[in-house]
Amino acid sequence: MKRPTIHDVAAAAGVSRGTVSRLLNGDKYVSPAARVAIERAISETGYVVNRAARSLVTQRTGSVVMVLSEPHEKLFEDPNYSTMIRVAIRMLAERDLSLVMMLAGDESDRERVVRYVRGGHADGVLLVSTHAGDPLLDALHTGPPAVSCGAVIGRETVIPYAAADDRLGARQMTEYFVSLGRRRIAMITGPMDTPGGIQRLEGFADVLGRKATSKLIAHGDWTQASGERAMTELLERAPDIDAVFVASDLMAAGALAALRAAGRRVPEDVAVGGFDDSSVAISTHPPLTTIRQPLAEMAQETMRLLLALIDGAGHVDPVILPTELVIRESA
Repeated sequence: MKRPTIHDVAAAAGVSRGTVSRLLNGDKYVSPAARVAIERAISETGYVVNRAARSLVTQRTGSVVMVLSEPHEKLFEDPNYSTMIRVAIRMLAERDLSLVMMLAGDESDRERVVRYVRGGHADGVLLVSTHAGDPLLDALHTGPPAVSCGAVIGRETVIPYAAADDRLGARQMTEYFVSLGRRRIAMITGPMDTPGGIQRLEGFADVLGRKATSKLIAHGDWTQASGERAMTELLERAPDIDAVFVASDLMAAGALAALRAAGRRVPEDVAVGGFDDSSVAISTHPPLTTIRQPLAEMAQETMRLLLALIDGAGHVDPVILPTELVIRESA
C-alpha cells in the first residue's frame, strides 16, 4: 500500500502543499480554518511526518537530551529521577519532541555526551544533578540551549535552572528539631560538590550556628548505603545525638537502618528528618518527617525554561520554588 504523502494531505484538505508544509514546520501564520482542515486530512490519510526530511528544513532534530551526571545505578535507585523523566516525556510529547536519556557518570560518558550534542543530535539539553567543577558544563556552552534541574554552582558558564530553595528547607527542618527541644542535632549532608549538598548544610548551620560542629556532620552521596554509613559514623563520634537531619529521604532510610542496628528508637531516642518527600518517605518505618520539595513543579519549570530557549528566547530567569515541612512519625 502506498504511503500517504504531503501532496495527499494537501489534496484532502483543499489547500496548497506549501500551506501544509508551513504548518508541519511550526509556522504560526496558518489560518485556523486551514489548520483544522490539514489536521483532519492528516488523520484521515494516516500521513506520518518524515522527521529526517523535516529536520533538513527546520534545522531541528525533534529531540531533547537529558543528561544525568551520576553513576548508572543511581538512576534506578533514586525516585526523584523518575519524576523528572515522567514530566519531561509528557511535556515534550505535547510538542511532538522525543527525550533521549544519557548518563555522564565518568569521563568517557561525558566525552560521549559532548560528541552527541555537538554532533547536532539534540535541540536542547536538560542537565540533572550537576556537580561543581564538572567540565561538561563548559563543554556544552557552545552547543544547543541547556538548562538544569537544580542550581548550578561554581562555573563561569551561565546555565538557567529551576530549583527548590534548599537552604530554606534545611532551616525549616532544623528549626523544627529545636522546637521539639532536641539539643544534640546532627546532619548527614549530600555530596559537597552539589548545590543540594552545600545549601542544605548552610541552612542547617544558619539555625545552629556554632553548635553545627564537624563532630556532628557526616557526608553522604545521596545513596541509601551512604546514609547508613554516615549514621554509624555519627553514633560512634557522638553517642548522645538526639536528632539527625538527613539531606535526602533515600539517605534517611539508610540512617534509620543504622539506628535500628544500634538499638536506638525513632523518634524517642533520635528524631530523624529527611528531604524530598519522595515515595521513600512513606515507605520507611516509621514514616519520615521530611522537607517537601515540589519535584514535579521543578521539572515542569525546568522544561518550560528549556522549551522557551529552543523557541528562540534570548534569556530566561532562574526559578526558585519554596519548600514545606511535612511532619510524620520519625520526628
